[in-house]
Order: sequence, then structure tokens, then C-alpha cells
Amino acid sequence: MKKPTLLPIMVLFALFTFSCSTDSLEETTNNTNLVVPETKVIEIEIVELINDYRISMGLNPLNNMSVIKSQAYTHTDYMIDHDNVSHDNFYQRKTYLINNAGANKVSENVAYGFTSAESVVNAWLNSEGHRANIEGDYTDFDISADQNSDGKWFYTNIFVKK
Repeated sequence: MKKPTLLPIMVLFALFTFSCSTDSLEETTNNTNLVVPETKVIEIEIVELINDYRISMGLNPLNNMSVIKSQAYTHTDYMIDHDNVSHDNFYQRKTYLINNAGANKVSENVAYGFTSAESVVNAWLNSEGHRANIEGDYTDFDISADQNSDGKWFYTNIFVKK
């Protein structure tokens, strides 16, 4: 008896959870229940440092998108909950951004423990793979930085090419 009741609920859940959209960003963000926290000073500093670096290398500055920030925020929260820096579930974030932000290409940098914007950006720039993402052919990005209960910082920086 429980199976017939559970199946329709699971179908409805799947429909609401995995919807796709080709709407513009403004329409997409207004039609979904994205969790986009208020931007922290450290996040603004990281965005500015990365864009300043890109400009110094002759690259285009990247635009911020709340839909990207929502995915970064969710992953940072996940890392804090698990007390582990990781790229777990990256393909889910990537698929979400392809379907909801018009992304053609997605990458991310993660970090933890750095106490300033300068220190985390410098660490990424001193790592070949992370620097490649920062210097990559992208159009948009956003960042989430948050502290766990011990005050340790966790970061997720997602890059998108539309």
C-alpha cells in the first residue's frame, strides 16, 4: 500500500527538483527558489582580486551571477557540514548551471583555511590547475566564502562560459 502512495510523491519531487529552463538569467532567478546569501566583504574582495588579475593578463573581467553564487553557496555549506574541502557533486552543479544559466563550460576552485581574500587568491594563482581556471575562457563567475563553527573559512569559486 505504501508503494502506490510513495511513487506519485517521488515523481512530483523529481519534477520540481530537476526542472530545466532556457530563460534569461533574470527570468530564471525570479522563477526559482535559489538560496543566494548576502555578499560578504571577503567575497567582494576575492571577486575584485580575480578580475584585477584577469585584466592585468589582458583577459576580460568576469560578471557575477546570482544563480552561480547559489550553487557555490550550496557547495560551501556542504563542505562545512562535512568538514572537508572537496569537489563532491561537481557534475550536479555543472548540469544545473548548464540548464539554468546557459553555461557551455563550468569549472570550480575550492579552498579552506585561508583567512583573507589575498591569501586564498594567491594560493589559487600559485597552483597550476586553479590558475588555469582563473585565466580560463569564461564569461561569468561567483564565489561563496563562509566559516564553520570553529571560524575556519571554506571557499567555492565557480566559473562559467556562456
